[in-house]
Amino acid sequence: MNKLLLLPLVAFSALFLGGCGFGKGPQGDLVGAEDRPEYNPQEVPFGMVPCPGGTFHMGQTDQDISASMVNMNKQVTIAGFYMDETEITNNEYRQFMNAIRQDSIDVLGEEYVMTELYPDTTVWVRDFTYHMGDPLMEYYYTHPAFDDYPVVGVDWFAAKYFCNWRTKNKNAANEEAGLAPTPNFRLPSEAEWEYASRGGRDLATYPWGGPYLRNSHGCMLANFKPGRGDYASDGYAYTAPVGAFFPNDFGLYDMSGNVAEWCDDAYMEASVPVVWDMNPTNPDDNEPRKVVRGGSWKDIAYFLETGTRNFEYQDSARSYIGFRCAMIQIGRNSR
Repeated sequence: MNKLLLLPLVAFSALFLGGCGFGKGPQGDLVGAEDRPEYNPQEVPFGMVPCPGGTFHMGQTDQDISASMVNMNKQVTIAGFYMDETEITNNEYRQFMNAIRQDSIDVLGEEYVMTELYPDTTVWVRDFTYHMGDPLMEYYYTHPAFDDYPVVGVDWFAAKYFCNWRTKNKNAANEEAGLAPTPNFRLPSEAEWEYASRGGRDLATYPWGGPYLRNSHGCMLANFKPGRGDYASDGYAYTAPVGAFFPNDFGLYDMSGNVAEWCDDAYMEASVPVVWDMNPTNPDDNEPRKVVRGGSWKDIAYFLETGTRNFEYQDSARSYIGFRCAMIQIGRNSR
């Protein structure tokens, strides 16, 4: 081909590539802002596991024994996110309380810190009548023997405050190290929680997939109340250390039993037909009932099912409700 004919083609190609950001063109070209910080692919946050996005059938997986009609099946899609491997422990919450007492007590006030953020240890006495809860009230949060047990006595507001503090604490360290800020830690949405609980097994009754509560060796697969007056068959009369039972296929522990967990959503009986089918959520500040999922050490098997919905009032702390954090995946949303 004639070299003179190639010159216009070369010039056009250079102009095209420069305009598409493949090269730095002369002043006035669209090449993007040049003062952006360098960003590496998002790392899995410490203590969390990735929950790859996907589609699943949200809702009941077994008979609606209470005839509540509040959890009919609906196919929804969830974007990728991270979730804490275990429930937040007493010692992890203690790190938060120590930081608040050291840095924020003058701003928040000691009364607010001790009444709103500090775990309410009296729940071990108040939640049950004619129950000798005094030893747990005295030792459960304070004694090192319970450091790896899930924190309880924390209401929905305190759990949200913990998430905000965790975000600020991590981003302060990132800023000091010259790293980009991390997305917010937060409570999982109800849909995220249910999706994570199933661990990729659509319509699974329990996080371990099968419909049974014991494995082939006859061992309990979660910490719950298997029969009337029988709390210790699983090895623990009350809560268990986090991670004492097998994880689900996402690597998440105690998604059924041990302690129930706060979700970010407000509870609404008609949420299934109302919310969208892509990352559904129901943030309603005017609704004091907040979603609680997973069942606990004092609950029967029905409340351990991945599709069972429940709630508690946002300002109520209980001896059987804890929480774990979630974080959105940013950048490429992989399956």
